[in-house]
Amino acid sequence: MALVTLGLLNLSLLLRWGLGWALCLRMPALAAGVVRGHPSVAVLIPARNEEGTLPHLLRALEAQSFRPLEVIVIDDHSSDRTAAIATQTSPQLAVHLVQPPPLPEGWCGKTWALHNGVAASRAELLVFLDADTEPAPDFLASLLACHQELGGLVSVQPYHRTERAYEQLSVLFNLVGLMAVPLGPRGGVAFGPAMISSRADYRLSGGHAAVAGKVVEDWFLAHCYERAGLPVSAFIGAGQLAYRMYPGGLGDMVVGFAKNFATAAGEVRWWRLVAVLLWLSGLFWAAWCLPASLLDWPMLGDRNLAANLLLYGGFAAQLLVITRRVGSYGWINLIFPVPVLFFLGVFVLAIANLERGTVRWKGRTFSTRP
Repeated sequence: MALVTLGLLNLSLLLRWGLGWALCLRMPALAAGVVRGHPSVAVLIPARNEEGTLPHLLRALEAQSFRPLEVIVIDDHSSDRTAAIATQTSPQLAVHLVQPPPLPEGWCGKTWALHNGVAASRAELLVFLDADTEPAPDFLASLLACHQELGGLVSVQPYHRTERAYEQLSVLFNLVGLMAVPLGPRGGVAFGPAMISSRADYRLSGGHAAVAGKVVEDWFLAHCYERAGLPVSAFIGAGQLAYRMYPGGLGDMVVGFAKNFATAAGEVRWWRLVAVLLWLSGLFWAAWCLPASLLDWPMLGDRNLAANLLLYGGFAAQLLVITRRVGSYGWINLIFPVPVLFFLGVFVLAIANLERGTVRWKGRTFSTRP
């Protein structure tokens, strides 16, 4: 009986390992494309205390092969030099600075900023870019070409560029976030760092006014487009768009993921959530079993060191392969029990935020209620 149980356990772990490959089979990147005609485009950039990142984005926009009609920076009541940098960094772009009225009750800073940015623009196509994004020279052209083909709302999840060791800890958050959603044409999910829509479709969906108080406004905006009968498509940004998340330190990264994670998890389709949880359970098992067999900790299953080394190596190799298109992750995959512990810790904090009902971010308190 013990051998039968052990055989079923190993089969279960093999199946869960296989789920990891299956969940990553369809992660299409934004393809290079050629823009038809001469569409008028407004690039809208919400910025709150982004003096360190905004200059890089503006210089990247100067280098684009497609030149937008408008570049609008919406200064979300910054306390640093964001406003000055917006108007002084790139004279060739003729950046228009918008400074919205005080934040009204029931709005989040980003939704209020973009709502006002759209009102100040006149172009027929609206491109929303976070201030920390790093577009390649042909990014806007590729994004426009994709939107001309698909219509509705098109978005891109940037490639996560890491520089410091603590940033490697984000590997599971970025990977699980992509595993849990259907990517590609008409997948029904949107990523806030980079989105494009026609002005007409934006109005039809209700725009940011329809998601005014949502912390994860991109997910809920996608629902608004779908309810309006409009397609919603999403791609990964490998080779086209990158960003460096939370360069301000480990504390910012913990709070940043915690404010989004539990709310976003509630929006995932149940069968995908189950599949991701099954894969994670296999990863967690492998993370425990090797040190447990080495150090004689409590464990279920086979204590054979060779078997647990094989299990550990299988998941480590899988992570090395499937994270290559998600971000610049390398050595952290070889010691994946460390990001596993980080992932679990932030998840507990996210649940606490949901129970408390609020989270503090960039000097503001936000509701975490769905």
